[in-house]
Amino acid sequence: MPALPRSVLGLSYPPLKQVLSPANGRPEPLLQPRAELRSPKRLPEKFSTGRFHSTPLRRLSPLMCFPPSDLEISRAQTPKAVEVLAKEIGLLADEIEIYGKSKAKVRLSLLERLKDQADGKYVLVAGITPTPLGEGKSTVTVGLVQALTAHLNINSFACLRQPSQGPTFGVKGGAAGGGYAQVIPMEEFNLHLTGDIHAITAANNLLAAAIDTRILHENTQTDKALYNRLVPSVNGVREFSSIQLARLKKLGINKTDPNALTEEEIGKFARLNIDPSTITWQRVLDTNDRFLRKITIGQAPTEKGYSRQAQFDIAVASEIMAVLALTDSLVDMKERLGRMVVASDKNGQPVTAEDLGVTGALTVLMKDAIKPNLMQTLEGTPVFVHAGPFANIAHGNSSVLADKIALKLVGEEGFVVTEAGFGADIGMEKFFNIKCRASGLVPNAVVLVATVRALKMHGGGPGVSLLLPSSKHTFLKISLSLKTSLNEYRCKTTNVFITRTDTRAEIDLVCELAKRAGAFDAVPCYHWSIGGKGSVELARAVRDAANKGSRFRFLYDVQLPIVEKIRTIAQAVYGARDIELSPEAQSKIDRYTQQGFGNLPICMAKTHLSLSHQPDKKGVPRDFILPISDVRASIGAGFIYPLVGTVTFHRLPSSSARQVGSSALDHERIKCGFIFNSVVGLHCYRMIIMLFQIFYGWKGDTKDVKFYQST
Repeated sequence: MPALPRSVLGLSYPPLKQVLSPANGRPEPLLQPRAELRSPKRLPEKFSTGRFHSTPLRRLSPLMCFPPSDLEISRAQTPKAVEVLAKEIGLLADEIEIYGKSKAKVRLSLLERLKDQADGKYVLVAGITPTPLGEGKSTVTVGLVQALTAHLNINSFACLRQPSQGPTFGVKGGAAGGGYAQVIPMEEFNLHLTGDIHAITAANNLLAAAIDTRILHENTQTDKALYNRLVPSVNGVREFSSIQLARLKKLGINKTDPNALTEEEIGKFARLNIDPSTITWQRVLDTNDRFLRKITIGQAPTEKGYSRQAQFDIAVASEIMAVLALTDSLVDMKERLGRMVVASDKNGQPVTAEDLGVTGALTVLMKDAIKPNLMQTLEGTPVFVHAGPFANIAHGNSSVLADKIALKLVGEEGFVVTEAGFGADIGMEKFFNIKCRASGLVPNAVVLVATVRALKMHGGGPGVSLLLPSSKHTFLKISLSLKTSLNEYRCKTTNVFITRTDTRAEIDLVCELAKRAGAFDAVPCYHWSIGGKGSVELARAVRDAANKGSRFRFLYDVQLPIVEKIRTIAQAVYGARDIELSPEAQSKIDRYTQQGFGNLPICMAKTHLSLSHQPDKKGVPRDFILPISDVRASIGAGFIYPLVGTVTFHRLPSSSARQVGSSALDHERIKCGFIFNSVVGLHCYRMIIMLFQIFYGWKGDTKDVKFYQST
């Protein structure tokens, strides 16, 4: 057994150069066995926020005209040992669980210790409607915290989602940031990390198996035989478990002796009578596999003729992922898991995970996943990586727990920067109306990432390809109703993102119009090429904007009928004239309202490539009818999610990150060879929803439009 580090023995920490010697400085590629650090002598309980420490950035020389790949940059930087990082940010030795040399989980007991500590400032990074390659929100988030801590000496924490292996091995690639604004080690960040998504997959599929197994047993057994299996006699004694007592109470049976139930009560207790046509709980897999979108289960003879059509979803779309992202404690998570509705019975009443008796098993599988994962940026600033719901088919934000812990650790003058998935129409809208409702937190500022590449595409230019540079199409259509749009959303700041084919004049034009329309500031940044130093101006703008105060309010009242909440989002955010409900969607809405779920917020499941339901409708479509094909309920997570149009399981393309270059992530060399990330910040006094409309939202005749053509 290797010798324990001196920190485990309660002694002083060795110098950093000893911890990160050349022999052990490079992170291991595989997950290391966990070791829990337990200090013999606990430090004083009073928490005093010190200054976070940064690591000097190691710049690599470009090879000919190509910059180094993200992977090369990541591997060139030696991360601090995670126990050193934990000590720097104020964590006690028994509050972390080490995974290898560069990752750790943080225990939730920290929140109790720091309950009286004032929160820092809360900043959201969102983006315009993206191209298929993404527009750099994670890169902006990392660049901003590197600028705040490493260059302005302001404590800051980045809170990011864990990426799914679906996009990692698809077109988009990883989500660790890029260039000199990354979370490291990037390969560990982008792949298994500490196994949270695998835990979600296991828990989700256990529940799916329990549903079909229960239906099979009820179809093939008498009430008495089923009851004897559910409440067996052990050493001559038969007792109800606590979860069974809760089910008896739900059924109105006030008995605690299993032998006292009547035959009618036995049948009522033993049978869930699940209607197979109402099952909404699907199996999941963290891989893009288009052939699992529709499957038939129960083909083996042992299933005795019980078969049905089912499907696989991507793992991060599981309601358990949403529960993980929105919960605030282990007890709350267990309650949420129990409330998850998986189907309805033949009388139309909801069937939950609690009814199936699997809540305890699900909680045990998730007991480690609930703890946020601690990592670091290239410049040694702290990062929490926790939860990873997509924004197009889920609510698209990292965990409430990570944000709350980080807000305590940075201190009152510090900053916590988190990001919302995909465009502002879905990720940011759900951050405001779902995550902020659940957490009680209110953002002090919002950074909007707007790329010239995406503005060109939405302004009428051709699409964007992984293997091609930015389009030569350089006409930007800017509406003169810019000021009206900004005032409508009460926004105060804006900025832009640059590729090699963009000109300075293009950037200046967009920034000038944003400021003229009332934006707080418009700041080009260069963190991709030079690290945090390239985002110092953005960091200063965010600091100033956050100190101006916030006039935040929700878009809709949750007490409104479900249909009205859907219509509000469709009209105010997407620009639709109205919504159109399919008969199935209307039936589901009626059922959920009757079941008492009508007062939950709305999580729209729609394409991220357009404001509308049609991915090929770029720019700002207007006056369209938004079709709602189906409506489902995530009662444990706490929202209703309508399906807009056709939302499908992701698929692997013919050419993707899995086969470009020798590394699964080496496609970043191609992508980043053409991109200099330059972004802009956007301060929000209240709800910022479709701010990016102002850049390519043209309507009216040509005299209302300014054209600019680059040379």
